Amino acid sequence: MTARETFSFQTEGKQLLDLMIHSVYSNREIFLRELISNASDALDKLRVAALTDEKLSPLFADAHIRIALDGTRRLLSVEDNGIGMNRDDLIAYLGTIAKSGTKEFIQSLAERREALTAELIGQFGVGFYSSFMVADSVEVLTRKAGDEAAWLWTSSGDGTYSLEEASREGCGTTVTLHLKSPEKDEEGPAGPDFTDRWTIGSIVRKYSDFVAYPIRMETETFDDEGKVSGTEDKVLNSMKAIWARPESEVSDEEYREFYAHVSRDGTDPLRRIVYSAEGVTSFRALLYLPAKAPLDLFLREGERGIHLYVKRVFIMQDCKELIPEYLRFLRGVVDSEDLPLNLSREILQQDRQIAVIRRSLTRKVLDELKRFRDGDREGYLSFWKEFGKVLKEGIFADERNRESLLSLALFCTTEREWITLDEYLASMKPEQKALYHLSGGALEGLRRSPHIEAFRERGYEVLLLDDPVDDFWIDVVDGYGEKPFKSVAKGTADLEEKPEEKAEAEEREKAFAPLLEALSKSLGEEVASVRLSKRLRASLACLVGETHSMTPQMEQLFRSMGQPVPKLKRVLEVNGAHPVLERLRNRFEKDGSLGDYPELLLGQAILAEGGKLADPARFSRLVADLLVRDLDDRR
Repeated sequence: MTARETFSFQTEGKQLLDLMIHSVYSNREIFLRELISNASDALDKLRVAALTDEKLSPLFADAHIRIALDGTRRLLSVEDNGIGMNRDDLIAYLGTIAKSGTKEFIQSLAERREALTAELIGQFGVGFYSSFMVADSVEVLTRKAGDEAAWLWTSSGDGTYSLEEASREGCGTTVTLHLKSPEKDEEGPAGPDFTDRWTIGSIVRKYSDFVAYPIRMETETFDDEGKVSGTEDKVLNSMKAIWARPESEVSDEEYREFYAHVSRDGTDPLRRIVYSAEGVTSFRALLYLPAKAPLDLFLREGERGIHLYVKRVFIMQDCKELIPEYLRFLRGVVDSEDLPLNLSREILQQDRQIAVIRRSLTRKVLDELKRFRDGDREGYLSFWKEFGKVLKEGIFADERNRESLLSLALFCTTEREWITLDEYLASMKPEQKALYHLSGGALEGLRRSPHIEAFRERGYEVLLLDDPVDDFWIDVVDGYGEKPFKSVAKGTADLEEKPEEKAEAEEREKAFAPLLEALSKSLGEEVASVRLSKRLRASLACLVGETHSMTPQMEQLFRSMGQPVPKLKRVLEVNGAHPVLERLRNRFEKDGSLGDYPELLLGQAILAEGGKLADPARFSRLVADLLVRDLDDRR
């Protein structure tokens, strides 16, 4: 047996360990995930080696990982019967921290101290050294499959390590941690006790539940009186990564149980999406559409609910990088075979593979939503009522998938409930020039809006956009199906007129010109102008924005956010065929007086669209005075 040898890490080794232990990892319990992941990799390597070497096949017969605890001596060990290592392997893999370039690695950390999460654990290979966050020293006893000799590697993380020949029954590796005492633990006595079986079991279930090999640990058994009666060997992980199994082999009940596990939702999901992608970037996904929206759906800090696994090892619970924000209602898992990770495996590196997975998942989800819409309209409507507002955010934000998102959207109209834009186009009048819409306020208020009167008279359906998000996306979308979007509350009505209607309108314009000029002058501070309306039929007045102006709802939203917004001045349109306007014209021609009628017309137009009056009390007094005069005239 060879004598014990002492080696030094590279010059930067101690510095690197300090940086990693105190800076890189924000959650110390992940050391166990790293050790289990390494053990699983060792078993994978033995399995592959056994395929070409028959002598190694028996060694893989009982592939497993074992965790052992000793509270008295404060020891924790993770053992596997995998491929193992020889002397050269130990020097190469454990004696060379960040094998791919320690000096460059430290330089990168120094330059980006505030963004340590931008590098890859796979690139630098330092996951094993997370053990020093919780241990004073670490021992690695290992024997390579096919070798007779075993080796013991020991280090206290001080920049040196020792190596000596040892003995071990069978191939594999045992990593033993001499855990820090509570007094020396930076988290203090209140921190987790890594010699507690319940604590270790919960960590394993959280991070390594779906590792392909059984993770065993000896646990206590209790008698009927609750006293310890002995111990038994218990498998801590389920190994049931149902997303890795063919869909035909998984029951609906298993899928429902898994949804409850990942979502903590007591209700059944509306639909599941099982997806496997092969190619440059390979991954599997099992996603669910919840039946009900969570309470934090519209909170920026709310979770998106996608759990990330790499080779069935849990990495992250709330992986925002893998789905666009407008799909944040999804729940489920994504498992990648080759996804690059940062040093601590806690934040994904932003690179091409992330973008590839994100685009692929987005496309798959949108395709499944189309199938859902076409195959189960009632179920899809239930989904849309819960998550339609969120999905419409993507129309504004995601230009690449804008057309698909528009096709998925459901709308209420002046005539129908919950139709698609394709259904709207199919029922358009031959002479109709645009997809007409009206936004702002409650649905029933929009249906009674004076803006739609002329359009309804001609049989033109108007899309009613009652979600606040509608005002954002409608201004960035040119149209759909070769037809432009046009607001019935902006610009001129742009409706075809018969020759006799056109002639009548021109005559009315001449007759009302003096009155309109006087009204414009009287309301000059409140409106852009006053004109006769082509969209009003029964109503007296309405307010109309310029073609590309901000809607009142947008103005109110920006003001509520403290944004400086210039006062929105719109056009007051009045109905020249209305008896009130005709009598007002007669009065004005008789004595040139308008009285309080300009203010009353404006207030009535504001109320008709569900707006708020600047001075409701004054308007109320004006209406009361008008009623008194009317009653006096009728005596």
